[in-house]
Amino acid sequence: MGKPLQIEAGTDTQPTAQVDLDSRLVIVANRLPVHRVKRKGRTRWETSPGGLVSALAPFVRQAEGAWVGWPGFAGGNNRAFNHDGIRNRIVRLEEQDLDRFYYGFSNATLWPLYHDAIRPPVFRRGWWRRYVEVNRRYAEATAKAMELGADGDLVWVHDYQLQLVPRMLRTLAPDNRIGFFLHIPFPPEEIFARLPWRTQVLEGLLGADVIGFQTSLGAQNFVRSVKRFTQARGTDQMLEFEGRSVRVGVFPISIDVQHFAETAATASAIERAEVLRSQLGPGEQPRKIILGVDRLDYTKGIDIRMRAFQELLHRGRKNKSMSVRDCVMCQVAVPTRSGVDEYTKLRRTVEEHVGRINGEYGEPGLAAIHYLHRNLEFEELVAFYLAADVMVVTPLRDGMNLVAKEYVASRLGNTGSLVLSEFAGAAHEFRSALLVNPYDIDGLASSMQTALTLPQQDIARRMSSLRRALKRNDVFDWAASFLRELDPGSSS
Repeated sequence: MGKPLQIEAGTDTQPTAQVDLDSRLVIVANRLPVHRVKRKGRTRWETSPGGLVSALAPFVRQAEGAWVGWPGFAGGNNRAFNHDGIRNRIVRLEEQDLDRFYYGFSNATLWPLYHDAIRPPVFRRGWWRRYVEVNRRYAEATAKAMELGADGDLVWVHDYQLQLVPRMLRTLAPDNRIGFFLHIPFPPEEIFARLPWRTQVLEGLLGADVIGFQTSLGAQNFVRSVKRFTQARGTDQMLEFEGRSVRVGVFPISIDVQHFAETAATASAIERAEVLRSQLGPGEQPRKIILGVDRLDYTKGIDIRMRAFQELLHRGRKNKSMSVRDCVMCQVAVPTRSGVDEYTKLRRTVEEHVGRINGEYGEPGLAAIHYLHRNLEFEELVAFYLAADVMVVTPLRDGMNLVAKEYVASRLGNTGSLVLSEFAGAAHEFRSALLVNPYDIDGLASSMQTALTLPQQDIARRMSSLRRALKRNDVFDWAASFLRELDPGSSS
């Protein structure tokens, strides 16, 4: 087929991502790249925001491909439709599917297990059976989305909700190239071993021709588990399973760097950042702003981060070095899975921390912590990044963490400091950040203190290094690198 795909994204110092594909491309993800909205009494589809959609949509569109996924609501029909040059194939899910497949097995079993069992995973046979059933639905919908009677389509399956799809699809369409990318960490084998259905999951993944991970550690953990629990053999990069070769690779995901940079340079974003600085940091001398932006998820370490900030203020009160007159924390907590007890408890814990710290260390007109439990529009988010002197990204475990990259992309003048968990995938690329153990309250407090007091030349040197690392690999490069590996006939 040989369709040349050139994505017009980059900067003067970074070439555009290019890849020539020999085949159609079908993306398989939990969600479709569109969502349904109602405006002026009419319901229609709109393209969803987010890095994955913006990165993959141009490739799918130019390869005359399709996207398979759930539309975001229970019930409805499963009729395929076209939107913005992409064929959307709906996988219909009912409320019981969402309870058992999504909230159950995907997010109460796999999510905590893959994040080093930060919370005890729940193992229920009924959830597992529904996970198998829903994965089969995705595989069958994908087979229908592929050209009838044509071999050689490329299929790229995404994330932990769909780990059985590659092997199921291999049975339905054996002569097509199948890729899988895991966006979250893959745990050490001694943790993964707890999963009662460990062999089935691994064999499901081994149905792919290329399996991608965020970091080399995730890839190594996967290979160790495969060699222990399946009949696959080989090296860390190439496995042999059921007469096929399976490539295991590392493909760290990134962001649309140019989009963030262009937005950060707009007058409206800059003006909004100044307003935020005046609102968050008023005082005789402008207070320095420490910012956290996270989904309200127990893997993000928000509660420990707040306790570290409390320790920072406690030390400052004792030695008169730091107080709420000098710094303020702003925590944006994006709502997620609000119907799940674990997340409801976390929200209550975080909000109790906010109240306690403000009560103990705040002064009239000067809050110690500003807490926002909401989503932010894109330009507003960039304005927050511009306003912050220190960005604190301290997940207890994370596949990559794109917030760290978004902050760096927004700091055009090489200002601002990044405090980053060493357990985030981004730490493998961002060695110039202030790396911390997110479980260490004293160490995290000390790193915040360092970030607040670094000389400007050290701040500029670190941020310049971070920005160079970021520009070497944006989200379009990530997509192109995986697709070149998946399609042996492609060229760059």
